Amino acid sequence: MNLTLYGYDDHWIVVDCGMMIRQDLPNSPLQVPNLDTPKALGIVPKALFITHGHEDHIGAVAWLWPMWNCPIYATPLAAGLLRLKFAEHQLSSAAIHVIEPGEALESGPFTLRYLSLTHSIPESCAIMMMAGGYRVLHTGDWKLDPEPLIGSPVSAAQFRALAPVDLVVGDSTNAPMPGHSGSEGDVARALVKTLANCQGRVVVSCFASNLARVLAIGRAAHQCGRRISLMGRSMERMVSVARGLGYMDDLPPLVPNHDLGYLPPDEVVIIATGSQGEARAALQRLAQGRHPFVDLQPGDNVIFSAKAIPGNERPIEQLKKRLAQLGVRIYDEINHPELHATGHPAHDELTKLYQWVKPKHLMPVHGEARHQQAHQAIARQLGISAPLSPVNGDLISFDNQGLRCEARYPQPPCIVSQNSVVPHPGLEVKDAGTAHRGSLYLALPVTATDTGWVRIGRLMLDATGASPLDEDSFSDWLDDQLDEIAADTLADLRQALQPRLVHWLAEHMQHLPDVHLQIMAAEMPEALTLENAANR
Repeated sequence: MNLTLYGYDDHWIVVDCGMMIRQDLPNSPLQVPNLDTPKALGIVPKALFITHGHEDHIGAVAWLWPMWNCPIYATPLAAGLLRLKFAEHQLSSAAIHVIEPGEALESGPFTLRYLSLTHSIPESCAIMMMAGGYRVLHTGDWKLDPEPLIGSPVSAAQFRALAPVDLVVGDSTNAPMPGHSGSEGDVARALVKTLANCQGRVVVSCFASNLARVLAIGRAAHQCGRRISLMGRSMERMVSVARGLGYMDDLPPLVPNHDLGYLPPDEVVIIATGSQGEARAALQRLAQGRHPFVDLQPGDNVIFSAKAIPGNERPIEQLKKRLAQLGVRIYDEINHPELHATGHPAHDELTKLYQWVKPKHLMPVHGEARHQQAHQAIARQLGISAPLSPVNGDLISFDNQGLRCEARYPQPPCIVSQNSVVPHPGLEVKDAGTAHRGSLYLALPVTATDTGWVRIGRLMLDATGASPLDEDSFSDWLDDQLDEIAADTLADLRQALQPRLVHWLAEHMQHLPDVHLQIMAAEMPEALTLENAANR
């Protein structure tokens, strides 16, 4: 749910405007950034700059941009995806301006240049911004892929020319991962090898936005004498926009879904949505025998060419069980890790970029607390100042004295409900007549285990105007509850925890506050994964 505001001399700009899926709420609604804080502070952005076309960077634009009505700058692919969203919302796309990677532009005191970086979607860019003599590099999402399939590798010379920069606002997602993230070129070769050994029909599920992967699957299918078909609306939409920009010229001809039944199974590769176990996606329909044109048979193959997003582990496992019951052979990140590569930088890539741009300061963003802390550790090894691990709602100053947090503003959740953005009301309390005092904002990061859920990392707790709370005893109690509760999904976990939480707070606080709970899926740390494996 990326949205970053940058201000200088009372001139403000926005970088990215994304959304997230609230897995812990019924029906998994969309959550978008809360704009109450900038509104209260009198901040009205003069321009919106988009780094790339992933939903967690553009998904809230159509909902929130009408409050700003400012120019929007995006590279061609992201601009094309935004125009589709604006058309669905019956908004004019006149404010959307296409900027090519490498171009520069100005907004008030800001001079900004888009710089190409490789990622799991084409045209991902860092933004180099200069204002008041300060030079800030906002990396966006990136990796150093020597063979990206679509687009060119990262230009070391272009980034060396920036050195030294005053501040990097940098991607922490894979900071704890040693070594290098891997290349799309390596995945493409692994796909050819795997498809060549498959008998029967093959379904490959990946993220629709990973166009390099879609292209690699298409090429591998062609090399192995197979025809390809796209399955899933988001896949068809993404490929359509990319084809209009010339990115998919090498993709072999597509077979319509309704013609698949006329082809022998060993001549077919289906590229499908649904790698995360989504209930309405194409792969789920295939697993449940509900697709109108294709029935999976024993001996067919399903390749998961994507990593499980935290929180989706159980739906994915249930999906795999259904596929196994059909007699389908499954390839995934566990038994065939070579069939996927992450889109974010590991330790060696972070080190290399910082050796190029020589930043004086780093602000780690993205990921969870432990990812940001690992990023800070890399900075310290390189002699870079990285004193802060920011959270949502932090107002941070940067000047000749470095980085400091000026204020922390709680961010009550806003969700999309019935085509409008509304505040989520928080936990329901049965005694509606009780006068509440203050607000308690609780973000609970958890990870799925074989037996249930465990808390990961720090408890994010913000009590505004509420009576004091013993955080240690509260944390211990939460851990006990997570041990006791049996729940398959975050929504089930929330439903079970909610009444217990309100009851505990009523007993241990002088006055019951308004409680806002968000349960977030976190990634299992490597050390815990190894420990669990040893215990089994």
